[in-house]
Amino acid sequence: MNPAWRFYKGKAEGASAATYTDTAWSVVNLPNGIEYLSEEASGGNNYQGEVWYRKHFTPDNALKGKKLFLHFEAIMGKSKIWINGTLLTEHLGGYLPVIVDITDHIKWNKDNVIAVWANNSNDPSYPPGKDQEVLDFAYFGGIYRDCWLIAHNPIHITDPNYENEVAGGGTLIAFKKVTEKEADIFLQLHLRNETPKNFKGAIVYQLLDEKENIVAKQKSSVRLNASSAKAFSTSIKINNPHLWSPDDPHLYHLKILVQGNKNSTIDGYRKKIGVRSIEFKGKDGFWLNGKPYPEPLIGANRHQDFAIVGNALSNNIHWRDAKKLRDAGLKVIRNAHYPQDPAFMDACDELGLFVIINTPGWQFWNKDPQFEQLIYKDIRNMVRRDRNRPSVWLWEPILNETHYPDYFAKKAKETVEQEFPYPNSYTACDDMAKGAEYYSVQFSHPSAAANNGDTPKADPSKTYFTREWGDNVDTWNAHNSSSRVYRNWGEGPMLIQAKHYANPSYPFTSYDVLYKTSKQHVGGALWHSFDHQRGYHPDPFYGGLMDVYRQPKYSYYMFKAQRQATVENRLYETGPVLFIANEMTPFSSEDVVVYSNCDEVRLTAFKGGETLTYKNPHTKGMPSPPIVFKEVYNFMQIKARTRGGKQNEVYLAAEGFIDGKKVIADTVYPAYRPEKIILWTDDEGTSLIADGSDFITVVAAVVDKNGTIKRLNNSQIYFEVEGNGELIGDDPHRSSLKKLNWGTAPVLVRSTTQAGTVKIKAHLDMEGSNRPSMGELEIRSSPSNNELLFSSKELDAYFENHTKVKTTKSSNEKGLQAEIDQLKKELNQYKLKEVEKQQEDFGEKRKK
Repeated sequence: MNPAWRFYKGKAEGASAATYTDTAWSVVNLPNGIEYLSEEASGGNNYQGEVWYRKHFTPDNALKGKKLFLHFEAIMGKSKIWINGTLLTEHLGGYLPVIVDITDHIKWNKDNVIAVWANNSNDPSYPPGKDQEVLDFAYFGGIYRDCWLIAHNPIHITDPNYENEVAGGGTLIAFKKVTEKEADIFLQLHLRNETPKNFKGAIVYQLLDEKENIVAKQKSSVRLNASSAKAFSTSIKINNPHLWSPDDPHLYHLKILVQGNKNSTIDGYRKKIGVRSIEFKGKDGFWLNGKPYPEPLIGANRHQDFAIVGNALSNNIHWRDAKKLRDAGLKVIRNAHYPQDPAFMDACDELGLFVIINTPGWQFWNKDPQFEQLIYKDIRNMVRRDRNRPSVWLWEPILNETHYPDYFAKKAKETVEQEFPYPNSYTACDDMAKGAEYYSVQFSHPSAAANNGDTPKADPSKTYFTREWGDNVDTWNAHNSSSRVYRNWGEGPMLIQAKHYANPSYPFTSYDVLYKTSKQHVGGALWHSFDHQRGYHPDPFYGGLMDVYRQPKYSYYMFKAQRQATVENRLYETGPVLFIANEMTPFSSEDVVVYSNCDEVRLTAFKGGETLTYKNPHTKGMPSPPIVFKEVYNFMQIKARTRGGKQNEVYLAAEGFIDGKKVIADTVYPAYRPEKIILWTDDEGTSLIADGSDFITVVAAVVDKNGTIKRLNNSQIYFEVEGNGELIGDDPHRSSLKKLNWGTAPVLVRSTTQAGTVKIKAHLDMEGSNRPSMGELEIRSSPSNNELLFSSKELDAYFENHTKVKTTKSSNEKGLQAEIDQLKKELNQYKLKEVEKQQEDFGEKRKK
């Protein structure tokens, strides 16, 4: 249901009525975050207030007689939903599903109108509750996740978030026994019969492997009275199961069929499931699939926040985020501080990322009893939504960093246990928080002061994990920090950030310290994976391994270097890592830092230069500490060789060896005269999906004639898009000026609902005969696998709003102009040789 919604920001009296005239409203596609924000949108910059959405659609007559549910994955803040003028529900809270039954309100062969009112203004009555001006992340707003129309027969499998049944609703999957030889899977299915007749039929479960082979099946007879609902349970066994783990995230397909007379299928679906067991054994640490986990689990926190669009991310962006984090060797993500998009959770299941799922909340408690009841409701719904996922590692039901009543932590834990009273379900709480004694897993820092990784006052019955580490502010007002580095600040600050996260010279919880802990302290999650916007501080959070566009900083490569060099996986990047953190600029450090997971690294500076060798001692601590080759680089040597016409001798070359065999290499060259703009997609190997919602990051860079990125460049770039795509911003075809950020300028390109070619062009804002030439990139979007339901009239209005009439030159004119431009460039190159020769004659050479 994502395409073509009418949208209005502000009050709109009478907008819930089906007859309301909305043709003057703009048209948007979901997910929609109300507005586009600047890259520096912290400090309460985002809109707060009312917004309206209206969707026109005519349902297919094939849906007659079906049960129809409108499923919003989330709507930020307070919301109300109408269909054809009838109010169906009111909802408080912005991070969990809002589901309404629209069956009896549909008009067939006519225009139907869904109206949604939402308000993201400060409101202490529901979680998180805290005013956004004093919040360390941004709420944003709108219908910022997907919307679906779900059709069932009158006898159907319920939705757990709609059914509102403790430990019920939908499908519930639990593992009562898991070994390498056998797995015993408990299955519960909640059915509803909305017919006047009793139902007699069967539930069929089929467990399929990747090749669609049935590895286990079960068929159970069921009886269900008229106009009633009931949960039915059974179990199936698998011999020699393929167990799920971060390094081997194998997923089975569970096919569920509800059958009636003559084995006719009347409802059903597929679910991906991972077979695994988890245990936290106090001083014996974390156990996966019956075995102690061999190393600390290092991960990061994540906010659902992206440049320009805020929290309105497409499903593919969620997958790409998870892929980038898994490529970096991370194995656990803490969903700070709320349940995140189902698409991100799907990606974690698929890519092998454990997840800590949080109740919405941060540093706020309201004594009003309604606020507390809404917290318990959130806890129940987040468990119901995600209980079947192999990626779920811990539930964090308490409110983060909050002074809540003494009894609350115990009751929050009990609420989780009520919703999932089966093995492999664990909750966690700060060790210093009220009620921590009720939790078998506690959040704590190692004893960094001793720099040996011990956990202070360790209780042998508890398991410990560091929920946030790495941030290093001077005060919580100023927020000056060696860990918060804007990517454009360049080499020096990024090296300091990476060193701080890796193994600083001062006592601090770092990657190295977390690897020195006992097995009772099972790891930690960095604060934070990506730069993100905030409410109470004017500066964005710059402590990410990547910036708001997911462009990497040096710390990203430092993290990648910690993954095992010999592990292979087809789903994400594995294997050897080698990265030279030196750009050979006039201001680069004489010390050359290299990040690598190889046993041995050799570095050669300049052709014929000395080769320096580093061998990893593999002592206790982080697997691959940053490698520092002292006093290797010298800009004056570059100058001497290039003046002598020996540019081909100027480079930094590194080679990585494992077991004496060369497995990887990296070479860095200095950037010379900027010649052209190049473009590439940052898509993690995925396609742009033509659903009107998906978007992709396209990156431009100014490079020299050899393709080396000019990192020190202040150019500003215009982007243009043609074909079946548009720029995300105020003008869908020509963006605002984008200034190069450490050599690159990213822009977001969104698909239309039609698959086809998208052409992106990038050129400098001020063009000239000696300026770098324009860059072009052509990509193709792929058709959506989902049926898109929308009014063609409304979608036409969308394209009217987003399409500009542009005067174009004929192909002959373009060809002639290109020839003229090329001749001018060649003439200028000739003239430039004269200029360079004259500078040489009257410069340092003459003085010598």
